[in-house]
Amino acid sequence: MPKLPRILVYSLLVAGCLALIPPVVFARMRATPSPNRPIHIFWDMDFQPKFKTQVANPLFADGRAMRAPVQGTAGRGEAYADAHLYEGVVDGQWATALPAAVTMDAETLERGQQRFNIYCSACHGYAGFGDGAVNQRAMELVSNATGPVNGTQWVAAKSLHDETTRNQPVGQLFNTITHGIRNMAGYGAQISTEDRWAIAAYVKALQLSQDAGAAN
Repeated sequence: MPKLPRILVYSLLVAGCLALIPPVVFARMRATPSPNRPIHIFWDMDFQPKFKTQVANPLFADGRAMRAPVQGTAGRGEAYADAHLYEGVVDGQWATALPAAVTMDAETLERGQQRFNIYCSACHGYAGFGDGAVNQRAMELVSNATGPVNGTQWVAAKSLHDETTRNQPVGQLFNTITHGIRNMAGYGAQISTEDRWAIAAYVKALQLSQDAGAAN
């Protein structure tokens, strides 16, 4: 077999080494952070004239880029005009029935039980007597006269079967779940409107189970 000319061998070696340079450079560039902006062949929306939040804008008299919503306006679907559905109120009184958007059936009560067990039972207990695990532990800490209470302050969770709570209309229960009352925080931000109604319906079912007469 004839040998290749030495010049050709050297040329191939040099060409092979040169061919390795671009992949090495690309790999190095990808692995090394750069303070410069990346090269954008297609700008799309990466670079556009705009004002970011909390920056000045000389266009307006107050010099601010962020504008307050026009007074009296509401986002689409956020008018909350149905007082029965969103506040539990009908004609200025607490609603005594569920709104039209919520159906009283077994599925609603099961959903209410599930949400109640997640959000409410920790303090009020699974049966609603105010004997939840969090409440019991807190009461132990505040009543510990011989040891440190670690600054614990606690208002005992209310039993949902007390006469004052048992006689509350379902709309009032919904409003309390939504906005809270006294030391209890509201759950309007954590629980959807329909689920809050389901919880209120389930609470009324719990109360009825402990206060049912022969006629019920």
